[in-house]
Amino acid sequence: HPSMGEAFTTTLSMIVVSELGDKTFFIAALLAMRHDRRAVFLGAAGALVAMTALSVGLGVVLPAIMPKEYTHWAAVALFVYFGGKLVWEALDMFRKGEGLGPSEELEQVEADLKGGDASKRLRDFRAVAAQALTMIFLAEWGDRSQISTIALAAAKDPLGVALGGSVGHCCCAGLAVLGGKYLATSISERLVVAAG
Repeated sequence: HPSMGEAFTTTLSMIVVSELGDKTFFIAALLAMRHDRRAVFLGAAGALVAMTALSVGLGVVLPAIMPKEYTHWAAVALFVYFGGKLVWEALDMFRKGEGLGPSEELEQVEADLKGGDASKRLRDFRAVAAQALTMIFLAEWGDRSQISTIALAAAKDPLGVALGGSVGHCCCAGLAVLGGKYLATSISERLVVAAG
């Protein structure tokens, strides 16, 4: 069975590559520009760590209810699918000359936050943390990093996957909160997709 250290480093690197420039990154960055950064980080990190724990739990349970061979090949198929999808998206961006600037997801998240909803204007620490937690948890649901975390937990040491995923998510949330707007407008979406 793979070691905890291997599971930790594999998951940490997968999370960092897939989450930089992702929708959850932009949500945290934009919320931090308008609200208390500590509250945004607490909510974002809480949502991402909870999603990691949920994903690892699914990754542990699925092999218990399905034969190990099936879960192994399902994990392989998911990695091949998502890897191929990212390569295809990157090639398409190169062909069309797209993705040189900030991601379209940044514009979409900015528009969502400007929606005028009263809850988005709350300055209270708990309300901001709860808002960040809710928005990021919902945005992360079904994301490729969630699916990959489930697959990694099924194939590798679950504790290493949980720790690597949690540390990776907290690092990305910290980067988003501390330098989000600068990074969001400086990172080429095409580069992130190609690296993913």
